[in-house]
Amino acid sequence: MGKDKQAMTVLSVNTGLPRDVTWHGRIVTTGIYKQPVKGRVALRKLNLDGDRQADLTVHGGEYKAVYCYSVAHYDYWRKELRGRSLPFAIFGENFTTDGMIESSVNLGDVFSIGSAEVVVTQPRLPCYKLGVRFESDDMVRRFLASGRTGFYFAVTREGEVGAGDAIKLIDRDPNAVPVSEITRLYIAKEYTDGDVTAVRRALRVAGLPESWKEYFRERLQRTDV
Repeated sequence: MGKDKQAMTVLSVNTGLPRDVTWHGRIVTTGIYKQPVKGRVALRKLNLDGDRQADLTVHGGEYKAVYCYSVAHYDYWRKELRGRSLPFAIFGENFTTDGMIESSVNLGDVFSIGSAEVVVTQPRLPCYKLGVRFESDDMVRRFLASGRTGFYFAVTREGEVGAGDAIKLIDRDPNAVPVSEITRLYIAKEYTDGDVTAVRRALRVAGLPESWKEYFRERLQRTDV
């Protein structure tokens, strides 16, 4: 997980309920507006207490119970979005973390946080509501292109979590597919032989949701043709 001295920590636990906002002249309901919370928070199979998603067809659910975003990415965005205030949770993350980045975290890795256990399932694919939050239609494209997507946890054991909790690695998935790699493979226009091998490895990760596996199976079929 990178350098041994780099401890993995939850810096902020963030929750929020859906709200209505006006965007391009229409009302949009979104749960992306989250705020840091104090004290211990119950982490359940579908979300944190006090947190909900607006559109459950694309957000939330068992495979997207918790969204994590690295504090390291805030420095990048401060340079990209000069003059903009970037408080914790502005990217809609439930956990603002330290010591966890997409290139060092693998799909299927299992961690303990507080009294809970979680498993990495997938990177974030931003929807237009990130643009709503930043009041910029271009933000979704820039976010995905940056590779700084963050990632989701599924909850394998419910428990309580709080800011300051250590994030401890319990088990590494043997297929060793970093979150950053799966994002690159998702957006790649063409696959090399090495990419095909990586995709086949990703398909063996139990924690990767079936919707992602279907997408990659279709890509492999087109590549084989």
